[in-house]
Amino acid sequence: MQTPSLNLFILDDNKSAAEELKAYLLRRFGKGISILIFNDRESCLGKIDQDTNIVIVNNIINDENGVDILKSIKKINPETEVIMLSEHESISSAIESFRAGVKGWVIKGPGSKKKVVSVITRIFKFPIRVIEKELGLPQRLAVFLLSFVTVVAIVLIYYYFFIKKT
Repeated sequence: MQTPSLNLFILDDNKSAAEELKAYLLRRFGKGISILIFNDRESCLGKIDQDTNIVIVNNIINDENGVDILKSIKKINPETEVIMLSEHESISSAIESFRAGVKGWVIKGPGSKKKVVSVITRIFKFPIRVIEKELGLPQRLAVFLLSFVTVVAIVLIYYYFFIKKT
């Protein structure tokens, strides 16, 4: 699956786990993804900007609560989606995370990398799902419609800025 210029951060104090997840995501999504790894809150928050699409956060980073980090990320860029990784099942932490705006909660273990990929894919298919639901269209038609509207918008912008001015 090629994803155009997806900017993704991994915030985990376990360097080997973060590197392993990064390698898996690069194999899965190809060259269209840019992944940076951070081992502490400050360095990650210092790099988040309007181009940061997704941050994968370990639920506990250096004894800090991942929900607090999630809230800080959302203050910097409310459009950045956050996926929370947890070593333990904790319904109260999961509920608190979803209330704070997390898009996915994944428990580390067998199959967790595939679950992270599934959440990332779901995040980027959201416009298509909205079109499917609101217009009652099949997925292929929704993809076509979204692609068509995007191409028309690009052509109109090109016309307006480059052709009309001459």
